[in-house]
Amino acid sequence: MKSTIKKLNATSKMRELMLYYYLEGKQAEIVSWVTSGAPVEFLYAMDIYPAYPENHSALIGANKTAPEYCELAERNGYSQDLCSYARCDIGAVFAGTSPIGGLPKPNFLFACNNICNTVVKWYEVLGRIFKVPVFLLDVPFVRKELKESHVDYVESQLYDFVDFLEKISGREFDEKKFRKVLELSREGVERYKDVLYMGRNKPSPLTCFDAFLNMAPIVCLRGTEKPVEFYSEMKKELEERIKNEVYAVDDEKYRLLWDNIPVWYRLKWLSEFFIRNNACMVADTYTNAWTGFLSADSASKKDVMRSIAETYTKIYLNIGLDEMVETINRLIDLYDVDGVVIHSNRSCKPYSFGQYEIKKMLDVPAVIIEADMTDPRAFSEAQIESRLEAFLEIL
Repeated sequence: MKSTIKKLNATSKMRELMLYYYLEGKQAEIVSWVTSGAPVEFLYAMDIYPAYPENHSALIGANKTAPEYCELAERNGYSQDLCSYARCDIGAVFAGTSPIGGLPKPNFLFACNNICNTVVKWYEVLGRIFKVPVFLLDVPFVRKELKESHVDYVESQLYDFVDFLEKISGREFDEKKFRKVLELSREGVERYKDVLYMGRNKPSPLTCFDAFLNMAPIVCLRGTEKPVEFYSEMKKELEERIKNEVYAVDDEKYRLLWDNIPVWYRLKWLSEFFIRNNACMVADTYTNAWTGFLSADSASKKDVMRSIAETYTKIYLNIGLDEMVETINRLIDLYDVDGVVIHSNRSCKPYSFGQYEIKKMLDVPAVIIEADMTDPRAFSEAQIESRLEAFLEIL
């Protein structure tokens, strides 16, 4: 059976874009390591280079060298039960290198715990290693509705963060420039969302594996012009595919949704498996987590800060199970999918907690597979293949 992956030209352009991004880091005057769910717009407005340990670890995972860095971290006392993004990153710090030569040394660290609380300890460790200050943006968990007290608490810390940035950089916070960065962030997210929405087409011109491979610009470069340009071009390529009736999966029979972080070292294997079985993974919860909008149109600085506080507090990994189910069911309806593949990710406990309960509450059948996002030592090809084949048979 055919299992040919139809590669997007955009993916080659993305690699060039990210190569340039990493090269820029080597020459940056001030560098901050930052978590993926933090409001990076503040850093770009202050001309501070943001380096992403999580993105770096995903790159190590896709490069299939994660065991080397994870084992180095484990030999230094970090348990194999810890997040493999953290172990890859800490291992690369101990090794003093990585597939891209390591990240540039930070002047400070910026952690936001809206994605998990592992980042708090992870960044404390990095702070001790590099002997640099850590700013923690502490975001309360939103079990049900977002309360005014939640937003008040986060908003007050954003003002503290501006003071922190001014002090550490010796630069003045420019509100006009900040608003421009926010507007670019909003535009970038809109163009990115346009690309993901192309998966609604039947048949779909892209898979979630294409989305995974091309998500780095919205994570790392959000607030600059680059994602706006990149995703506008990517959308044109996908429109051209539809026009020429070129689809990601020939004879698309099943439309599926992926839940959780991808298995970075097995993207090709999984992609080929689904193509062979005429199944198109049209969307996922992970890449859709970066589709929240900021408002830069508000009249006052206070309104802008409040908008940022709201946006970064109510993100997918910071909400209760009922809201998660609601989000997944909304994506099921939006993309008209037949089933859900749930990745029970050994590394990411906030993402994987409650998945067996979530499975029962979805509007379509679902299957759970067990693996790890970057550490291949937790992957059983035979077991996963068998489980997926059985799942497709019942659809």
